[in-house]
Amino acid sequence: MKTHFIAIGGSAMHNLALALHNKGYQVTGSDDAIFEPSKSRLEKKGILPAELGWFPEKITADIDAVILGMHAKADNPELLKAQELGLKIYSYPEFLYEQSKNKTRVVIGGSHGKTTITSMILHVMHYHDIEVDYMVGAQLEGFDTMVHLTEENDFMVLEGDEYLSSPIDRRPKFHLYQPNIALISGIAWDHINVFPTYENYVEQFEIFIDKITNGGILVYNENDPEVKRVAEAATNPIRKIPYSTPNYRVENGTTLLETPEGDMPIEVFGAHNLNNLAGAKWICQNMGVDEADFHEAIASFKGASKRLEKIAESKTKVAYKDFAHSPSKVSATTKAVKEQYPDRTVVACLELHTYSSLNAEFLKEYEGALANADTAVVFYSPDAVKIKQLEEVTYEQIAKAFNREDLIIYTNPAEFKEYLFNLKLDNSALLLMSSGNYGGLNFDEVKGLIE
Repeated sequence: MKTHFIAIGGSAMHNLALALHNKGYQVTGSDDAIFEPSKSRLEKKGILPAELGWFPEKITADIDAVILGMHAKADNPELLKAQELGLKIYSYPEFLYEQSKNKTRVVIGGSHGKTTITSMILHVMHYHDIEVDYMVGAQLEGFDTMVHLTEENDFMVLEGDEYLSSPIDRRPKFHLYQPNIALISGIAWDHINVFPTYENYVEQFEIFIDKITNGGILVYNENDPEVKRVAEAATNPIRKIPYSTPNYRVENGTTLLETPEGDMPIEVFGAHNLNNLAGAKWICQNMGVDEADFHEAIASFKGASKRLEKIAESKTKVAYKDFAHSPSKVSATTKAVKEQYPDRTVVACLELHTYSSLNAEFLKEYEGALANADTAVVFYSPDAVKIKQLEEVTYEQIAKAFNREDLIIYTNPAEFKEYLFNLKLDNSALLLMSSGNYGGLNFDEVKGLIE
């Protein structure tokens, strides 16, 4: 099958291109920017575009399928040519469904935790040598790519994002997968540029549940009141399995999970991660892995990339980076680090980087999000606000939104870096939360502060 990617647009699409190439498809593509490690991987397989940009002449009548990335614009010249020729155009999630429609589809949804839960499930499967197809939003230890497709595997595990499918398909991605087994980890308003009201956002999860195949399974987090309400209100013929945070304790910086076989030390920590673990356990059990085998495997799970990822550690210092940017994630992550290191000074740095977090109206959702930090720092770049064509966010608006008198705010990358590198971090835990890089911070340099 001959496929062409338009605006590969990010590591997920690059990984799909690689997965299809590995499956024997003829793959070509175009993009306006390709970064490492995708660039080297595509080059190694001989499918790196010769030059960046859009070339309508690449679009020919013999192409079986065009896969359109979310980063393309509706007036993309290659897209217009494909439409003119009447070619079959798929969005990324639509094509993944096509690849998995004869398999048992396991879809992990939720405003937060979905990457970690998907990663936990794949770690357990990998540990027990159970082959599954998958798509996950982070690079995992022991896995070559973030997308894996075969003809023969029975299961397809999909991270179910609620963001839009493509510029010409405005449906949330997770509405397209029609799961046989689904999970919802949490509902906390996000993507306000797409879902203007909280009610409109919640409705997307109601539709997701409605898309579960008849006789399918919904695993849901009953600790989240909104998830519980939405799950219990669903009337379609599915089986519902609630889960909640399991019992655990922290002893000398180690988290011990209560299991039928006794207390077991695990690598991940924090109530939100233990809650994620409970959801992953139910999914794995419904995929044929019993509880004891799940526990044996999960003990060695170190976390998904950039999700409470330890950068460096010494006797008296430790540093983590985390993808957290939404208020609920920031709150849960900060709380987890304080719980893990109760006798240390927790220095929490948050970069406001996304469309939502830089929106003046949405900022008030952050009140109390950094409450568990001993020292709280917020960084944002006025340039990022301009690039996203948003109204300027002021120093005063941020201070008021977080409602914390001792909040430290930086807007200049050099000044933030100077502050960071002059910190006295003895007996501290440093937490860097962002989906960006604080205006150019090298995380490898941060290691020097700790080691």
